[in-house]
Amino acid sequence: MGLFSKFGKKKETLITCPIHGEVIDASQIEDETFASGMLGFTVGIRPAEGKVYAPADGTISMLFDTHHAIGLETGGIELLIHVGIDTVSLKGQHFTPHIQTGDTVRRGQLLLEFDGAAIEDAGFQQTTAVIVTNADTFGEIRYETGAKRCGDPLLYISG
Repeated sequence: MGLFSKFGKKKETLITCPIHGEVIDASQIEDETFASGMLGFTVGIRPAEGKVYAPADGTISMLFDTHHAIGLETGGIELLIHVGIDTVSLKGQHFTPHIQTGDTVRRGQLLLEFDGAAIEDAGFQQTTAVIVTNADTFGEIRYETGAKRCGDPLLYISG
C-alpha cells in the first residue's frame, strides 16, 4: 500500500431512483420548503407511475400515518421520500403502503403505491421530493436530472 493510497479515496454511496419519472432540480419543486433545501439536500421527481421502490438497502425509520412520506436509513444516510405537495392533507387517501416503521428493506423492494391521477384530481401535485436530511454530515452529493427508471442512479454521496 503506497503512502498516498490512504488519502483522496472517499467512500461514495449510490442512492438509486425510487420512482420512474423525470428528475428535476429542487428549485423546480413548487413548494418553498423543498425548493429551498430547508430539510436537507433535495431533488424532485415528476412521477410517471405511482410506485415507490427502496433506493437502497436499509431500515424504514418512519412511515407517516398519512402514508405520503417514508424515512429510510442506509449506511448512515437518512433519506426522506415525500410523495406530492401538501398531500398530508389527503390523510392517507390514495396511498397504499407495503412496509411499516422498523422494516428492513432491500434496494428495489416496493415500498408504497399511490394513485397519481386521484391525487391530482383532488387538487394536489404528485411531484416527489427525495431528501438527504443529514446532508451536512457528508461531502459532495451529485445527481443528474432527466428521465429515470426505478433503480437508475440518482444520488452519489461522498464522505
